[in-house]
Amino acid sequence: QVQLVESGGGLVQPGGSLRLSCAASGSDFTINTMGWYRQAPGRQRELVADSTSGGRTNYASSVKGRFTISRDNDKNTVYLQMNSLKPEDTAVYYCNAEPYVMGLGRLEVWGQGTLVTVSS
Repeated sequence: QVQLVESGGGLVQPGGSLRLSCAASGSDFTINTMGWYRQAPGRQRELVADSTSGGRTNYASSVKGRFTISRDNDKNTVYLQMNSLKPEDTAVYYCNAEPYVMGLGRLEVWGQGTLVTVSS
């Protein structure tokens, strides 16, 4: 099986920055797309950004120009650099991946979530 472990959430003032990390661990797997989703209280989970192993990226319009997703394919790790944070970015951020696991095929895996709070 594949597990995702996130880190980097916390409390930040409006206009500040945070960097989230998500590392995939397991055996006999490859991952094409890794990404970040978020869920604010009372709202549905939404895509923030994702990235393929080849470097193609996709961003929600609400974060474009402020957030940057990057990958370290050798470490099976994805990062989310969040700049110019706004109170409306407050949410639990979840890492997502669709690993191909030998013998099991393609799976969908979620991290445990990390809380980002933007408040003065």
